[in-house]
Amino acid sequence: MPQTAKIAVAAAVYAIDRPFDYKIPPHMASRVQVGMRVAVPFGRGNRLSDGIVLALGQQENVDGLKPIQTVLDQEPVLTGENIQLALWMREHYFCTVYEAIRVMLPAGLWYALKESWSIAPGLDREALYQLAGEDRPSVRLSDILCAYGGSAELSEIQRAFDGADPWPALRRLSEAGGIIRRADGIPGVKDKLEQRVTLAVEPEEALAQVSGRRRRAPLQYQAVKVLGEMGEVSAKELCYFTGASMSTLRSLEKQGLLTLRKQEVFRRPPQVGVQNAQAPTPVALNDQQQQAMDGLWALMETRRAAAALLYGVTGSGKTQVYIQLIHKGLKEGRGAMVLVPEISLTPQLMDQFTCQFGQQVAILHSGLSTGERYDEWKRVRSGQAMVVVGTRSAVFAPVRNLGLVVLDEEQEPTYQSEQNPRYHARDVAKFRCSKENALLLLGSATPSVETMYHAKAGTYHLFTLEHRFNQRELPQVTVVDMREQLREGNGVALSQPLVEALRETIDRGEQAILFVNRRGSSQMVVCGECGESPSCPRCSVHLTYHKANGRLMCHYCGYSQPLPQHCPQCGGIYSFVGLGTQKVEEELQRLFPGVSVMRMDTDTVSGVQGHAKLLAQFREEKIPVLVGTQMVAKGLDFENVTLVGAVAADQTLYVEDYRGGERTFSLLTQVVGRAGRGGKTGRAFIQTFTPGNEVIQCASRQDYDGFYEQEIRMRQLRDCPPFGDFFVLHITGDQEHEVLRVCMRLRQAFEQILSQPGYRSMACRLLGPAPAAVVKVNNRYRYHLTLQTKNTRQARELVAHMVRQAQTDKANRGVSVYADINPQD
Repeated sequence: MPQTAKIAVAAAVYAIDRPFDYKIPPHMASRVQVGMRVAVPFGRGNRLSDGIVLALGQQENVDGLKPIQTVLDQEPVLTGENIQLALWMREHYFCTVYEAIRVMLPAGLWYALKESWSIAPGLDREALYQLAGEDRPSVRLSDILCAYGGSAELSEIQRAFDGADPWPALRRLSEAGGIIRRADGIPGVKDKLEQRVTLAVEPEEALAQVSGRRRRAPLQYQAVKVLGEMGEVSAKELCYFTGASMSTLRSLEKQGLLTLRKQEVFRRPPQVGVQNAQAPTPVALNDQQQQAMDGLWALMETRRAAAALLYGVTGSGKTQVYIQLIHKGLKEGRGAMVLVPEISLTPQLMDQFTCQFGQQVAILHSGLSTGERYDEWKRVRSGQAMVVVGTRSAVFAPVRNLGLVVLDEEQEPTYQSEQNPRYHARDVAKFRCSKENALLLLGSATPSVETMYHAKAGTYHLFTLEHRFNQRELPQVTVVDMREQLREGNGVALSQPLVEALRETIDRGEQAILFVNRRGSSQMVVCGECGESPSCPRCSVHLTYHKANGRLMCHYCGYSQPLPQHCPQCGGIYSFVGLGTQKVEEELQRLFPGVSVMRMDTDTVSGVQGHAKLLAQFREEKIPVLVGTQMVAKGLDFENVTLVGAVAADQTLYVEDYRGGERTFSLLTQVVGRAGRGGKTGRAFIQTFTPGNEVIQCASRQDYDGFYEQEIRMRQLRDCPPFGDFFVLHITGDQEHEVLRVCMRLRQAFEQILSQPGYRSMACRLLGPAPAAVVKVNNRYRYHLTLQTKNTRQARELVAHMVRQAQTDKANRGVSVYADINPQD
């Protein structure tokens, strides 16, 4: 009975996404396996597309099925568990199966398809023209193939057709049996191979054979001598240390004295700071850490899926608990993943884990080169690396015998993807742990409200660390009322109390971190005469002034222009409003001339290891002051930092988002926690125009419990997560009126469906259409509709149906519609 395969095709959009049936040609029957990538014809034009084999089967009648064109892999790249995860993601994140699979695999593993067409075997030129007949495009195609020697790539054919569509002619001659198609996959990254050298005979015998030509062939003698001492080495190293060339080594190979062979080597990311890391020492836990450790290990030992929250104040030693758990898991052959929210946190964590676990650690994040990420993925997949440290996408790492998944700083919004599929790493980790009987450990000093709610409800196990690891007190926090500073005539970025504290800190040879949640110099510039403020021509935002290059820049689309000397509307003088990291840096240089100040934001961080280099420089050179955005607010551990300052604490507080208070509290608490982590007492200053705000007050007291109690009551009143969920349909397009028209049609369709008997019992609210916080980005207008209800299968099916209907409606041409659940922005 003929074999068939169900395939997720890359070219299938969400509206028509499903497993498509293809027949397996007999000569491929032994090669095609579940989890392999293949090239298949798709659509009416049978255009070539790649796809993933989801399942195999058999059918009696395969006449209507298209055949698989090419098998791209030598072995499966996906397991059955990966495919289950992709199907789950398709339902929960409104994406295609192929999109879900693509995000699981490193970019270097993907192929670029190269399609070519050839004259069918056994067919001569005259026969081909007979099949082409009087059809001019077919004759033209025949001319092209003959001119290229019987075979041409599709790109070459398209160029030769000079803008005309060659596909009708390709189909006609293909169906007539005159030409055949061939597809090849060009890998994104090739394996890195290294030439290795070994002696082919015993060292004494080899040395004896070359000792007679020691004078006339000294390089051969030296190469053999070094090989006899070292055994196997790379050809590159041997040539470097002996002065020999590859021709010298090939000559010795011809003489039968040595063997040259190629061996794959892995491209490893450079570990900045590892060379200065201390040797691994046994981790000694205090009583609270040990209690948490024992409880968490008991959960891991059951080898059943579980979730736990490790709630500990900043500096309480949560990382040491992670390390101990991983050590115990490795002894039983169980792997682990540790996820962090920012690339900037990876180097310090990587240093710690490398010291503890050596080459068993792999690092995965978007800052690596394509080759490095691909090779790290291969090390994990082969079992050479059993511990993975990385950012959000590392949650898909193919760790063998997974026993533990840690989400450090689990409350961070960066754990949710902003690109399709819009997955949340915490939810993907839950799914993986449930299928692989692993422990999901969420760690934070300021857990998300949803996570703490589940912990208090008993859904998660709760473990608490109430004190710092070294028994040091939390930093003393001072809330500075910036209104009083203005009354006293201090209208600059840094308050007088903070300036005095900085001066004392610098005089003692200690370090300080200042947090400003905005890069650039000034938030905007405004004409003092007419009030005009330069705006981005492509986005509905004011331009931010960057004094470092004297330009106005848009932080959404990248547009920039020089700062005009005068207002182009009235000729008035510009005033500068708001502040950013550059302005704070400039003020520090004015207040403390000659004192080194380091700035860390996306303008200064560049290159693959940009974060790590700056942080290593800050630590090693003991630079007095570090100014930065959120990069400096979380996870950093510097013993000599005794002072931190939140320069503009109100920037995230008053936003159109129910999470505004939570994010502000978390940021301020994390910033304060950077001080006094060593043996010295720490201090913190929070500058605000609303010192009486409950969020500011709770953050100053490091009172998470007080903040949680008031926040959870507000969430319940508003039916926000964890009590309800938000399904958001995003509608974007180049024409605002078209976007609004589609919004209204979608709302009417929603209302019509929700009025049907099957949906009347579903408690929900339909909100919008409403503009996004920034309505226009890069010349595309953005609106959204929100369905507020519980995240149930019925709700997901309704939203999926609406997205498919919108995408297939020809009246919506030019407008994009996609869905998200509980988005972070």
